[in-house]
Amino acid sequence: MASRTLEAPTDLIVSRRQTAKERRAAAPEPVFSGAERRKVERRRQIDPTTCERDYRPDEVEFMKAMDDYKRRSGRQFPTWSEVLEVIRDIGYRKVAQPTQTYDTVTIEAE
Repeated sequence: MASRTLEAPTDLIVSRRQTAKERRAAAPEPVFSGAERRKVERRRQIDPTTCERDYRPDEVEFMKAMDDYKRRSGRQFPTWSEVLEVIRDIGYRKVAQPTQTYDTVTIEAE
């Protein structure tokens, strides 16, 4: 079998794509007609009366505290650490043994 040697081309053409930063710099400035855009408040207040179940006063207090936290922080989906922070801020402390408010679900193997 004969062996071939490949020669490197002497003239290379390099195509360079623009980076995102270069594209943004080259883009024209946006033109706003009329008043400048302003942030629109889109979140609705929690309304416990629209739900099927009746909420206890402590549940309504917690929902309002979470809603207030979301508005102040601008975070639509707070982390569990942030939820715990809100709970502590409204005065809850662990003073008794934990209780279970839900039924234990067991999954049977097939």
